[in-house]
Amino acid sequence: MAINSIDRTAKQIVLTVQDYSLLAWNAFLNLFRPPIYWPEFLIQSDVIGFGSLSIVVLSGFFTGCVLALQSAATLAQFGATAVTGRFVSMSMIRELGPVLTGIMVSGRNASSIASELGSMVVTEQIDAMRALGVDPIRKLVTPRIFACISMLFFLTILADAFGILGGATVTVFLNHQNGTQYFSMAWEYLRFPDILQGLVKPLFFGYIVASIGCFYGLRTTGGTQGVGRSTISAVVNSSVLIIFVDFLISQIMVFFFR
Repeated sequence: MAINSIDRTAKQIVLTVQDYSLLAWNAFLNLFRPPIYWPEFLIQSDVIGFGSLSIVVLSGFFTGCVLALQSAATLAQFGATAVTGRFVSMSMIRELGPVLTGIMVSGRNASSIASELGSMVVTEQIDAMRALGVDPIRKLVTPRIFACISMLFFLTILADAFGILGGATVTVFLNHQNGTQYFSMAWEYLRFPDILQGLVKPLFFGYIVASIGCFYGLRTTGGTQGVGRSTISAVVNSSVLIIFVDFLISQIMVFFFR
């Protein structure tokens, strides 16, 4: 009995990975093949980009504040509080900015994408599109992936900038250090691999958020309760996959730029 349960679970996992891989691959190919539904892309860009702006900016700002506060307390033991700006900028640009933005956007948009598409599946709108000869992947999935990749890239830049600004706020007004020295250290020790790493990750994270949200939305079953389950699965799996892919990209970058 236990063996049969394990067997069914393993098969279900393999089939889920296979279905997701096929959906993600077809959606990726559609990014480079016409037609592209530009009005849908612009609508999703507004929903994902402008809609997530406030939470990304606030999260980045207060994360930078916490980094400056904690790092200054630790560095003061070694008389190295002058490098607080370097610590905050490196942490935000290389790791915390992309990952935090990806998780924030995942919590807001992977859930909304899954619930929106799940509701369309439940109400048989997807079947109606197929009956009219419209490809749901090209119409619904590809514009969302394209928009999420584009917007997450710019949102990450904003999160990095406001994170460094938050660190400067704490450094100047709470720790009473020199603001010019903070920004000088934040800029002086940045290298091209650091910036490259921080700008490559959002491209992968945006693809993960949108593709997983669309995947769980399109495979919704069980009515309105199924929509709730799809929403939870989309947020949880996209967040975990973002952290896992972050580890892989960091490992690759360390290997090539060490």
